[in-house]
Amino acid sequence: MIGQTTQVDDLRLVALPSAVNCAEMFVRFALAEWRLRELIGEATRIARHLVSSSVNATKSAVPRFLTVRLRLHGDALVIELDDDLTGEPPELAGAQINAVTLPGSRRNVWSELPLPTGMSAAAVPLPQRAPNRAPAPAIEHTAEQPRVDADSQILQRVLYGLNRGNHG
Repeated sequence: MIGQTTQVDDLRLVALPSAVNCAEMFVRFALAEWRLRELIGEATRIARHLVSSSVNATKSAVPRFLTVRLRLHGDALVIELDDDLTGEPPELAGAQINAVTLPGSRRNVWSELPLPTGMSAAAVPLPQRAPNRAPAPAIEHTAEQPRVDADSQILQRVLYGLNRGNHG
């Protein structure tokens, strides 16, 4: 089964309400990158359901982690969630959701979506990433253009934004 997996991408999240939107963005980005746009709607619906069910089941004040994973396997896209809950998978109309208990009191919940007709995981055009990016071209600084430390500018903007949020 694992030998047929062609591509995997995952995201580890803190089980807070914001994890639902983060999981949706993750699914949208990965499927767009894999050129599986026609699966985005249903895959995000399932991922949102799995993550929100896990987040809503939290009974502890201590934050816990969950992992959202997308796998291309055979002729299917597998949407998975690993969390530390027990019990049956959350039901969702129109989707078959399965669960298995993992070592260490963890649970893996998943649902599969068929790939578009005639497509297999091996045929999905995966993104091509260069192992090493070319260095950015050097910029010459003149007396009229003093050298700017981009990191400090970004830090100042972040601090400004944070301070605005505390006073508003």
